[in-house]
Amino acid sequence: MAELERIGVSLDEELLLMFDRLIAEQGYASRSEALRDLVRRRLSEERLQHPKAKAVAAVFLVYDHHSTRLTKSLIDLQHTHTEGTSLHVISSLHVHLDEHDCLEVIVLRGCVGEIEKMAESLISMKGVKLGRLNAIATEAEI
Repeated sequence: MAELERIGVSLDEELLLMFDRLIAEQGYASRSEALRDLVRRRLSEERLQHPKAKAVAAVFLVYDHHSTRLTKSLIDLQHTHTEGTSLHVISSLHVHLDEHDCLEVIVLRGCVGEIEKMAESLISMKGVKLGRLNAIATEAEI
């Protein structure tokens, strides 16, 4: 583990009270750990702005399972992006939501730009009702 350095942070009383309530609700043991998480999250968000940054991501898709062409397209796409390609599917999860809708979660690894392009093509497929991308940068350096 890296050596820790102490810093001072000045906050007005109202902001500090709101922060303390928030971290208590979220179960943080200390202000320091909560601040470290905030810094890590912000740094990850900044790295995600760079198309060549490495990341992992989950693409969430809700679709009507009667769209047989869509199901085949999703399967084909996952088989063409396997280990060894610059963008690959790590895993997927299929959940039956009700008699019509399914949730597909596709986990991707690669460069942010490629992940975003893949997510856009998945979300825009005919039959997808709702889609969302959630990505996390995996390297500190770009």
